[in-house]
Amino acid sequence: MIETALWKRLDVAGHDAARIETVPGGHLLHGTAVFRHEDGPACVSYQLDIAPDWSTRRGRVRGFAGEKSFDHEIVRDADGWALDGVAQPELAHLVDLDLGFTPATNLQQLRRVRIGVGEAAEIRVAWFDVGAERLVELPQSYRRLDESRYAYRGFSYAATLEMAASGFVRLYPELWEME
Repeated sequence: MIETALWKRLDVAGHDAARIETVPGGHLLHGTAVFRHEDGPACVSYQLDIAPDWSTRRGRVRGFAGEKSFDHEIVRDADGWALDGVAQPELAHLVDLDLGFTPATNLQQLRRVRIGVGEAAEIRVAWFDVGAERLVELPQSYRRLDESRYAYRGFSYAATLEMAASGFVRLYPELWEME
């Protein structure tokens, strides 16, 4: 199975394209986001290795923002998470990786938790964004309103997310919209 998505960024100039595919031993999510960042134009390629149960095993984030280049490896193993080989054992209880610069990484969380209509769940994730030096714990809450909409809250952002049949977010109000 392969699903694809293309989004337009709504708060600044930008686009993101992603693809999720079922591979032997799990799933592979990869894409590229190109957008205006505070440091200048940004081009960020990402890849997540996802287990059959939709938990994240590994991530790779590489590209540039303005004059700054980066290439980060994010790994989750029995001891927890590590960013570029630096362990963060305080995040060992988290099983999902969420990348702050793309709408693509809500998909695996929602497929793993499978919230029914009228139900709610808090999903704590290891969160990473362009320019970050560490992973941080991000509590997110989802309440499923109907077949395609979730009331979402994370950090100081709250909105109703609209989902596409593929499982990707179709509309992330004020941030991203699928084209």
